[in-house]
Order: sequence, then C-alpha cells, then structure tokens
Amino acid sequence: MSDTLNIVAISGSLRSKSFNTSLLRAMQKIAGASMSIDIATPKGIPVYDGDDEDASGVPQIVTDLAEKIRAADGVIIATPEYNFAIPGGLKNANDWISRVNDQPFANKPVGVVGAAAGPLGTARSQYQLRQNLVGLSALTMSKPEVFVGSAHSKFADDGSLSDEETGKFLKLWLDAFDAWVRRGF
Repeated sequence: MSDTLNIVAISGSLRSKSFNTSLLRAMQKIAGASMSIDIATPKGIPVYDGDDEDASGVPQIVTDLAEKIRAADGVIIATPEYNFAIPGGLKNANDWISRVNDQPFANKPVGVVGAAAGPLGTARSQYQLRQNLVGLSALTMSKPEVFVGSAHSKFADDGSLSDEETGKFLKLWLDAFDAWVRRGF
C-alpha cells in the first residue's frame, strides 16, 4: 500500500446538487494528499433483472464500478435517506455488484457516511446500508459515524462545506478511516 490511499467514494444520490456528493467533495479536500478520492454514482445503472442478466450478462457500467471498487484500497459510501431507507439506486447498484464474479466488496474496508436535511442525518439509511454490506462481505468501519443533519445549513449554494465544526469532524473521521484501511486485513 502506498503513502496515498486509493479510495473510491460512491454517492448514493443521483441529484446534481446532492448533499451527499457535496459531502464527498468536502472529504476530498479535507483528505489532501493522504487519500486520492474518486467519486462515483449509480447513475445509469439499469434496474436489476435476473432475466436481463441471463440474456446479456452484467452491464458494462456495473463491471466498471466493480473494477473501481476492486482496485481501491477502500470505499466510502455516502447514502441519502429516502423514506427511512437507502435509496433504490444505491441498493440496485449493490444488487448488481453482488452478481459480479470475484466479489469486489469482499474483505474491502468500507466507511459509511451521509447527509440529509432532517435532524438525524441519514442514521436509519446508514444502518440499513451496513446490513446490506454484510451480505457483500465488506469490512465496514463501525465508529466513528458521520450523520450530517440539517445539511442545508452546512453547505453553501455552490455545494461547498460551510460549517467549520462539520469539517473538523470529517477530518477526525478521515483519520480513523485511513487507519481502518491501513490495518491490513
């Protein structure tokens, strides 16, 4: 493992002004030279259908994301919370990725974060996502947790992080994630 960690960060939101994509962009800046963070989304992944898989195999967009995950030292997933749960697009991406040979999430260090307008941040969806990641054999970091609540007051209109305390906590989280990835499972 090199001095700079290769991290793929998946935003579970498809929105162009997503708080979760903004959260990952803030993490890119805060991490600096210690982590190279490449942001991806499930945008464009078709709805999983076993008949389609039987007829055409796993779509290239899925295998491309799976390769990014496989090549990364670790994965950060930023999940929104839609109706108390992970968004369908993120769950769908995980369902497709579960169908890829040589499971890319298996024994991969993963961190889960999230931002939402509500006061709880994305607590419920993060716990649901953690359950889903168990099925993919991911090694999910348990603590610290990042629940950015009232996200509309913590990000500027351009998507940049405007809340200093959130920035300080993200730095602590990134330091913990760095140590988690470097444990050498």
